[in-house]
Amino acid sequence: MLARLDPTDITLLTVLQTEGRISNAELAERIGLSASACLRRVQRLESEGVIAGYAALVDGKRIGLGLEAFVRVQLRDHSSAVVDAFVARVQHWEDVIACHALTGEMDYLLHVMVEDLEHFSRFLLDRLLNDAGVADVNSSFVLREIKPRRALPLAHLAGT
Repeated sequence: MLARLDPTDITLLTVLQTEGRISNAELAERIGLSASACLRRVQRLESEGVIAGYAALVDGKRIGLGLEAFVRVQLRDHSSAVVDAFVARVQHWEDVIACHALTGEMDYLLHVMVEDLEHFSRFLLDRLLNDAGVADVNSSFVLREIKPRRALPLAHLAGT
């Protein structure tokens, strides 16, 4: 079910997506509400699941995660047992920071961050290719990040 958002909600979300640590008082002032009205809106958006959580954006390179890759995975079959087992295992692979089910030739896209090529090789050979459900893997290494994912586009909501 889509949440019903008014222009004030959209402005509030726009600010929070880029300034997640802003105080409620400053947020309220920026969007033209009292602090209590602003807090009620934030709490409503949280309870409705529109605001899914808060997190710090950590620079992987500064903590030793110097190799980033996207790995396309094709499963050997699409039985619920194979799919469920693969999905369950991916949940425990710390090197996989995101996983998406896809349409097309490959079934999943894994976003992987590791220390270096040796670490990636261990992940690929010992974990991913060793998985009984995996039929094919294709990896691409990130050379440079052009536009990081930060905020979701909200402009389409302006007409709601």
